Amino acid sequence: MTDHYYAERLAAERLRRCYEIAPPRVQRYLRAELDFALGFIRSGDSVLDLGCGYGRTLAALAARAAFVDAVDISPASIALARETAAGLAAVSLHEMDAAALGFADGRFDIVLGLQNGISAFHRDPRTLLREALRVCRPGGAALFSTYAAAFWPQRLEWFRLQAAAGLLGEIDERSTGDGVIVCKDGFTARTFTGTEFRRLAAGLPAALTLTEVDGSSLFAVLRKDPGKKA
Repeated sequence: MTDHYYAERLAAERLRRCYEIAPPRVQRYLRAELDFALGFIRSGDSVLDLGCGYGRTLAALAARAAFVDAVDISPASIALARETAAGLAAVSLHEMDAAALGFADGRFDIVLGLQNGISAFHRDPRTLLREALRVCRPGGAALFSTYAAAFWPQRLEWFRLQAAAGLLGEIDERSTGDGVIVCKDGFTARTFTGTEFRRLAAGLPAALTLTEVDGSSLFAVLRKDPGKKA
């Protein structure tokens, strides 16, 4: 069931509502995460946004990049994202799996997997990194974020609010902890440590940099080696 959660249950307007009820500290986290990613984008860049949802970040990305392609596995979210992105000429939306991208090798300058997508997509994480690097140009960068360990209380509070609003299943408090949130309807969400990111990136054609942002996000930035193929 978890594989289809964001494609079916937690999609479109329900997903947007999750962000609308986010407490102020979570709102700050979301802004800091996006600002960090925007700092990598230059005016002439082509950007790929993985797991765009209802289009929450599209206006900010389009204001910085030359062009933005955005993908999501949910047809309902893509439909709402098209409404959200109405009037943004430099944005193209696609219903697509982040682990099996239908783009040519080396197409993008920057690939973004924000808001803990490496967990939320429920795909093999190394496959996600490899596929992001495949479509990234040599010298470009793929960015994947997860939650910082210190942000656990704020993150758990936010997920409890989502559950109370009926957007998620009831939190399984006995199984939830140590960075992992479990709901009684089968939903799960985990985080990745720096050690895990290093393990996942080992042997990939990219230099890995780990950066904690705002005490709330941990970013893995993979700068693609110009001399190797993904």
